[in-house]
Amino acid sequence: MSSATARPASRGPDGPGTWSWLVRHRADLVVGLDHLSADLGRVEAWGQDLADRMLAGHRLLVAGNGGSAAEAQHLTAELVGRFEAERVPLAAIALHAETSSLSAIVNDYGQDEMFARQVGAHGRPGDVLLSLSTSGASANVLVAARRARELGLTTWALTGPAPNPLAALCDDALAVPSASTSAVQEVHLVVVHALCATLDARVAELAEPEQVPSRTELRA
Repeated sequence: MSSATARPASRGPDGPGTWSWLVRHRADLVVGLDHLSADLGRVEAWGQDLADRMLAGHRLLVAGNGGSAAEAQHLTAELVGRFEAERVPLAAIALHAETSSLSAIVNDYGQDEMFARQVGAHGRPGDVLLSLSTSGASANVLVAARRARELGLTTWALTGPAPNPLAALCDDALAVPSASTSAVQEVHLVVVHALCATLDARVAELAEPEQVPSRTELRA
């Protein structure tokens, strides 16, 4: 059978194949998105707070493994570049992306230090560490969050179902109650975009010349 005429093995929700997976996945996504809809105030508060901090010269550090690492880098790209509206570039670092530093740290200090040592290098009081972990139990992310708190950073987390160690450790957390890792990650990406939208709105609100620091002032 050609690819143009291929059909799923089963179109019933309980049968094998792609269609049944999609039905289950959609239901799991709805669980997570409904929870996010009920918790949008948290995302709005994060976005507004982050905009104020970053315009004052602070930075965002983001940590995650695997798919969560990809989402961490997605977020930092939106901030250093832009999301939808034109604005000043904002200081954001995905801690997995500096491969030479990462491999050296893992080689010399072990994998649990892979993010924490970078937090020690880049983090300053007033900065934010956002940790992404679907399990909420990744050892290297937990060590980084503890290090951030020791250094006076604010710690936020995006996790899967609570309770989990990362949500308990951080200053604030949004825990997505979806059952599957894939659904949790996809809801996290929605949170990333919602966070950027809120941040952009706050930056636009502060866009009067006398309210927003110049790029020269931010570098000082």
